[in-house]
Amino acid sequence: MTRRLILLSVKFSIRIMDSRDLAQYIEATSGISKPWLLAQLRLKKLQERREQITPEEYTQALADIHQDVMNLGEWWVGIEQEEF
Repeated sequence: MTRRLILLSVKFSIRIMDSRDLAQYIEATSGISKPWLLAQLRLKKLQERREQITPEEYTQALADIHQDVMNLGEWWVGIEQEEF
């Protein structure tokens, strides 16, 4: 029973990253050259400002990020172990 409580307390003490945390992580891990991480940062920033923009602006920004991710193609094929 004690072990289960410890696991639950660890599980719920994890903090969700905001865009600043994510940017620091990208910088610290040399992720600036990894476009999928930059797309994640763009998504996080968009999520954070969603209440300040119109639904149309949000939809357009989301579509732009989606297209950029789609343009990456399957670059990871064959190098999964090194990249992930």
